[in-house]
Amino acid sequence: MTMIIRNPAGDEVRNQAPPLPEFNLFEADLALQEGLARHAPGRDPGRVSELGRIAGSGEARQHARRAEQNLPRLHTHDGSGRRIDEVECDPSFHWLLRTGLAHGVSSLAWRDPGPGAHAERYALGYLWGQLNTGVMCPLIMTFAAVPVLRTYAPELAAEWVPRLTAPVGGAVAGQAFTEKQGGSDLRGTTTRAVDAGDGTHELWGHKWFVSAPMADVFLTLARTDAGLSCFLVERGPGFRILRLKDKLGTRALPTAEVEFHGVRGRLVGSPGRGMAALVRNVGHARLGPAVAPEMRAAVVAAIHHCRHRRAFGARLADQPLMKNVLADLAIESESATATSLRLAAAYEDYDSPLRRLATTVQEYAGCGRVTGHVAEAMQCLGGNGYSESSGLPRLVRDAAVHPIWEGSGNVIALDILRVLADEPEAVEAFLAECELARGGDARLDAHLDRTKSLLRAVISMSVEDAAFSSRKVVEDLATAFSASLLVRFSVPAVADAYCAGRLGADRGLAYGTLPKGIAAKAIIDRAAPL
Repeated sequence: MTMIIRNPAGDEVRNQAPPLPEFNLFEADLALQEGLARHAPGRDPGRVSELGRIAGSGEARQHARRAEQNLPRLHTHDGSGRRIDEVECDPSFHWLLRTGLAHGVSSLAWRDPGPGAHAERYALGYLWGQLNTGVMCPLIMTFAAVPVLRTYAPELAAEWVPRLTAPVGGAVAGQAFTEKQGGSDLRGTTTRAVDAGDGTHELWGHKWFVSAPMADVFLTLARTDAGLSCFLVERGPGFRILRLKDKLGTRALPTAEVEFHGVRGRLVGSPGRGMAALVRNVGHARLGPAVAPEMRAAVVAAIHHCRHRRAFGARLADQPLMKNVLADLAIESESATATSLRLAAAYEDYDSPLRRLATTVQEYAGCGRVTGHVAEAMQCLGGNGYSESSGLPRLVRDAAVHPIWEGSGNVIALDILRVLADEPEAVEAFLAECELARGGDARLDAHLDRTKSLLRAVISMSVEDAAFSSRKVVEDLATAFSASLLVRFSVPAVADAYCAGRLGADRGLAYGTLPKGIAAKAIIDRAAPL
């Protein structure tokens, strides 16, 4: 006789947070709703809400998990030895990409232009980016390619923009800029372009980081007799993929090393003027929803867990120190959302001096803060947060990519120094935007005065001394910009906590060091997903 031993106690699950239910990511995000109403008041939020519903569905989450678990594979040759250079991604990655394209994450601002279009498109990407950071890369690159072609290559734009903006059956754009020896110093590009005599050039050389190598077309840099030039290259003969990178994060997204063996390219802009086209491309790529979606996803996970988990006789969300941590994470997330939407609105006029400085300042700040933010959220979940099933490990890995994609903190800080020295109108526009909040909080007023004094001092320094101090300047500018927006537009609880925690005399360095007296519960309730 076989004895069956049952262990009902082991099957019973107690004191564990339930799985996050399906919910509409837009309808549950007050900061996003308010920001969209502010910066796109004449546009119907229905499109954003619909994508929010899809992004919060069980189907979308399942696709995001599968895309992350089943990594891309490279097939250089077919069974007969013919060169094919194919990258195989999981079908779930293609579902995420296809759905993002269909809902305008990469194209809405171009297909339906007008006041508020860029803010609405940003909101779409912000929601979709909470599912998977990697899939946002080809979507952002496709978005950023359109204005470059329209500005510098109208004939190519007539051919390619309809495909790049098509919601179904269109094309995806990539970038191929970085080389082994250059990194962020693109002026060291060695790839050569030889005039083929038929309106195209043959490109010979290599590219060290090419994300989304399965894209249809790429913007790239190569040298002609006139100097560094920009080209549009179609994936095809001569576009050889050597290997896929084994990366820390964005693992669902293939990133390749590529060689050009006579691949045909067409000039974008004038010969020798490649950097001008590149700057416009990067300028729009920086509008991509980078850190704000990850921060929002981390806050949602942390609050949901802490509202259902008990320890030492009380819910985690009710314990004083945890309330401090959750509130601190929430105000940082809302700050990223508010600043990003304001910047998106600034892109209605690409030549706006505010856009030039504020975008770069925000990029520096966001890239510097997101890694610590999502890591702190992981701590809120304890061991469960360290497990892949929570989604937090992916956020931690992916957060590290942002200062790599668009330039390290040093590169951005030095770029901002050049703006401070050469574009006084951008500095004036930035400070004028911050000054709109003057009188709303004494701590912000004092910070603005200190920041202006520091700016004057840095501008008068030697090049070496200014570079040495540049990160401090950029941090102060970023904090001033974020605080001014929250003081002007957010609820008093969030604005007060942000100014107290980032500008107050007793501010701390780590999350969870907000001074006593802030309305922690109100902040957490505002950020809670359900």
